[in-house]
This record gives sequence, C-alpha cells and structure tokens, in this order.
Amino acid sequence: MSAITERARDFWDRISPRERGMVVIAAVAAPIILVVWLGLAISDGLTNMQARNDKMRKALAALIDLKAHGPAKPADDTIEKMPVEPLSLDTYLSNAAKDAGFTLKGTTPRNPVSRNGFVTNSVSLTVSDVNIDELQKFLAAIETKSKYVAITHLDVQRRDYKGKDKLDASLDVSTYSKEAKDAKAAGSDAGSAAGSAGSGGN
Repeated sequence: MSAITERARDFWDRISPRERGMVVIAAVAAPIILVVWLGLAISDGLTNMQARNDKMRKALAALIDLKAHGPAKPADDTIEKMPVEPLSLDTYLSNAAKDAGFTLKGTTPRNPVSRNGFVTNSVSLTVSDVNIDELQKFLAAIETKSKYVAITHLDVQRRDYKGKDKLDASLDVSTYSKEAKDAKAAGSDAGSAAGSAGSGGN
C-alpha cells in the first residue's frame, strides 16, 4: 500500500500545476459521469420495463374481453348467396365419384319440394362394389364442395364373404336453392285470379 502511495506522490511531484489541475478535474468528473451513465441505464431499463408491462396489460385485457364475449363470428352469408337455379346433382355427383376413383352409374330424381321460399331438389343413388377409402372420399366430396348440397340419407352394407373389402351404399342427396320470385308472383296472381273468379260465380 505504501509503495502505491509513494508512486502516486512521485507522480504528483513530477507533473506541472496545470496537469495537476486536469488530474483533479478528471478525478471529480469520473464519478459524476459514472453516476449519470448508471442513471441513464436505469432509466432506459425502467422505460423498457414499463413498455413491456403496458403491452402485457393490453394483452391480458384483450384475453379477458375475448373470454367474456367469445370470438367474433363471421357473418353467415349462406342464405344471401344461395342460388335461384339449383345445382345439377347428376354432374355434381359424377364429379365427386370421379374424384373418389370410380364411375357413378346414375341417379333417380325426386320431385322438387318448395317450402318457405326455398326449393329442395333430391336424387337417390346406389354405389356398389367400392372400398371404404373410395366411399369416404365420395361422401366427403359431396359434403364439402358446395354448402348447398347435403346427404340426407345413407345406408351402407358390406358385401358377402367373396368381397369382404367391398361395400354397397344407397343414399339420398339434396341441393337447396331459393324459390324464384317470378314463380312466387305467378302463383300469387293465379291464386288471386281463382279467388276473384270464385267470388264472381257467387
């Protein structure tokens, strides 16, 4: 310790008064600079921490709101975009069978049913000698390629022991469309005319 003190004293004695003043200024300024630097570093750290806390609070608030009200549901435009002309089920089902890897033999149409402004067109069909993968692809294609087509009846049977991996299926498929306004208006006019004729006859 004494050696360090002696060296410091010798250094002090060798330097000029001007250099001594600079050493004193440096000795005083160094702690001040260190304190300022530490203060700025702490301030930046606190600012960053505050920003992270604010972000976390906003995220928590959003989660709480989402939990309370549930996720926003997209507008359902199924009815709005429903076509007036029904899909051709023969073409639709033939394409679905083609995607599944087999050929559809044909369909049996049923009479259209009109109710509450909508028309349901249906067909019956039978699929024979298909494996479970082909049938699954066929049914998935029917249900997913158009939101206006649905399987309304399905009956699946396994083949006899000679073809245990093959299946037969009978199903009804329906497509839905809006009732044409012209047809509704014509029906209303016909009804009015019939009513007027009946009143005149009385």
